[in-house]
Amino acid sequence: MQLHGYFRSAASWRVRIALNLKGVGVTHVPHHLRRGAQRAPEYLALNPQGLVPALELNDGRVLTQSLAIIEWLEEAYPEPKLLPRDMIVRTHARAFALVLAADTHPIQNLCVPGRLREMGKLEHDVQAWAASVNEGGLKACEALIAGGAGPFCFGGAPTIADICLVPQLANARRFGVDVSQFPHLLRSEAACSAILAFADATPDRQTDAE
Repeated sequence: MQLHGYFRSAASWRVRIALNLKGVGVTHVPHHLRRGAQRAPEYLALNPQGLVPALELNDGRVLTQSLAIIEWLEEAYPEPKLLPRDMIVRTHARAFALVLAADTHPIQNLCVPGRLREMGKLEHDVQAWAASVNEGGLKACEALIAGGAGPFCFGGAPTIADICLVPQLANARRFGVDVSQFPHLLRSEAACSAILAFADATPDRQTDAE
């Protein structure tokens, strides 16, 4: 299989973590987002949305959208579980993941800040926007797991929630957010950092890292 991605893409990072946790090997195919490689005709033929990641299966079929890919991995490779067994906890984990992957990450990603710049917004204002978006999403997630025992977001093993959390915390730091206000999230991040599958998925360890 081939994973089309970009070393700094949070969405690609999520899928790299999931693949590593599942022990599924892929060939990594980088597309430099800041140079517009995702808009090349040959890539658009794979993913008409022009985003990463895209997972190209052995039979040529293509899966897109990071959470959909992770759900496919969960069904195709059932162990270890990335979704909690308990139905309610599983729904909570999915909701946590969506706060970050659907409501936070997309509106601080390249497209929205780029559009703000095109509209004449000052760089300081663009950075403040991205920081505010990250902080708001992480505040919600902190509250969602505040009553949990840990060490991960939803118990004793990493789930889709942790997979989404780690890249988003990195984004928040990049935009200057004080993440010390999120002790439960940092506890989960620390637990993840001790796992090789998470460490090997970080941007600095990718072949296209700059």
